[in-house]
Amino acid sequence: MDQKPIIQVEHLSKQFKNESALKDLSFSVHSGQIFGFLGPSGSGKTTTIKILTGQLAQTSGKGIVLGKPVEQINESIYEQVGIVTDNSGLYERMTVYGNLKLFAKLLNVEKVRIDNLLKRVGLFEHKHKIASKLSKGMTQRLVLARALLHQPKVLFLDEPTSGLDPSTASAVHDLLTEIKESGTAIFLTTHNMDEATKLCDHVALLNNGMIVEHGAPQDLCLKYNQNKSYHVLLKDERELLLPHSDETGKQIHQWIARDELVTLHSSEPTLEKVFLKLTGRGLL
Repeated sequence: MDQKPIIQVEHLSKQFKNESALKDLSFSVHSGQIFGFLGPSGSGKTTTIKILTGQLAQTSGKGIVLGKPVEQINESIYEQVGIVTDNSGLYERMTVYGNLKLFAKLLNVEKVRIDNLLKRVGLFEHKHKIASKLSKGMTQRLVLARALLHQPKVLFLDEPTSGLDPSTASAVHDLLTEIKESGTAIFLTTHNMDEATKLCDHVALLNNGMIVEHGAPQDLCLKYNQNKSYHVLLKDERELLLPHSDETGKQIHQWIARDELVTLHSSEPTLEKVFLKLTGRGLL
């Protein structure tokens, strides 16, 4: 991992009239890292992306993307950035392939890359379909393919799997992992904590415009695992929740020795439960 962050945010705030949308945010994202920015709708996720991509000015603090202050973002930066948001428009009268062919020309990308990307996002068989005829999920996949066309150094994803079926979402997850491993920094916003746990190297939990906790997903779940216990399923179909103790350890060893144990799981909280504990609110 590079020492110099791809994205650096220091004490970033945004005020809309009398409402504080973002309050004193500080974080960094490095090359080859998926950074999850997690929180419910209205918590400030999209506002942060708009500031970091030069679409909206912050009230105070600073943001730096690829070495440039966000106030100075220009075409040379956009050539290295991919963005997937709700308002990422397409040319609706053009075909799936036509949309990507146009952007490939604008971004000096070889056309051979188009078919490969369409296969990866499950749209190759629909390449001749008019964009306006696509379902919400297919449209989302096309926007993602367009954002990846020029192999950006940093990728901003605002709820990228919203509206996708589980199979397609899983394929997108695999693609994002591959992109990360190639060195791209990925800034991912989502309220899907299971998705974040699976994908992210580091997460920040956002509530009412403030980061209330941050760290690696597993580290956060272990940090807030205050009542350690174990879920046990036995061959006689008994399901038990046992406390963390020497007695429990001995009992588990006995069940293993007698081949009576079917499953054993520790019961650390999920990211969603951690968020609920910290904020007292759910994610929807």
